[in-house]
Amino acid sequence: MIVIAHLSDIHIDEEPRSAARTRAVMDYLEGLPYDLDAVLVTGDIADHALPAEYERARRLLTSRHPVLVCPGNHDGRAAFREFLLGQPPSAEPVDQVHRTDGFVLALCDSSVPGKNEGFLADETLAWLDDVLTRTPDGVPVLVAFHHPPALLHIPFVDGIRQFGEERLAALAARHPRLTAFLCGHAHTPAATTFAGRPLLVAPGVVSTARLPWEHRAHPQDHVHLDQPPALAFHVLDDEGRLTTHYRTVVA
Repeated sequence: MIVIAHLSDIHIDEEPRSAARTRAVMDYLEGLPYDLDAVLVTGDIADHALPAEYERARRLLTSRHPVLVCPGNHDGRAAFREFLLGQPPSAEPVDQVHRTDGFVLALCDSSVPGKNEGFLADETLAWLDDVLTRTPDGVPVLVAFHHPPALLHIPFVDGIRQFGEERLAALAARHPRLTAFLCGHAHTPAATTFAGRPLLVAPGVVSTARLPWEHRAHPQDHVHLDQPPALAFHVLDDEGRLTTHYRTVVA
C-alpha cells in the first residue's frame, strides 16, 4: 500500500500565521507512527516569491518523509529553484519526476510567469509524455500540478484555472498508466474527473475558499481565515485502486 500526503497553498510570507499553520500540518505528519511514501505540496509555496519566503518554507517543509514541491501562480521559477530546490536559477518550467518501484509522481509546472491562470507549456507536455512512455507497464503514474484543468464551479477559481487543457486530455488518452491528477489552487478539498481520471484537489493550508452558495458575492467573503488547515491522503492499494481521505489539523 502506498500513502501520499497532499497539501497545497501554504503561502509563506513574513507574517507568523502562514508559518504556524504550515508547521501544524508538518508536525502532524511527523507525528504519524508510519513513514509516508511522499509528501506532495502543489504550489503557492511562497506568497510573494521572495528568497526569504522560500528559505523559510524550506525549513518548515523539512521532514523524515520525502517532500516534493511544484510551483503555483504566487511562485517565481528562478527563486523557487535557487532558494527552495538548491538548483541554479532559471525561468524554464520546473518539471520534476519522483520514481519508485511502486509508483511514479510527475510534477508539472502549470504556472505562467506574471499571470494567475495556469497553462502547461509544450515542453512540459513533451516532458510528461516521455515520463509516461518510460514508465513500465503496471506502475501507476500520478500527475501533479497547481492549477485544476477542469471547472470546480467556484467562479473566482474557474476564472484562473488551467487552460489549454484539451492538450493534456489528448496526452492522457495515449497513456492508460496515468492513474490520477493531483492539484491545489482552489483552497478547498474537491474531487471530480478530468480526461476520464480522478482529479483530486488538496485543501488550502493558509485559508479555505467559501463555496458560492456559502456567501454573498463580495471579494472579502471569498475565503475563511478561521477554518483549520487541512490536507489529503491518497492511498494506492496493491490492485492499483486509488482512495483519498481528507483531514483537518488543529493549528
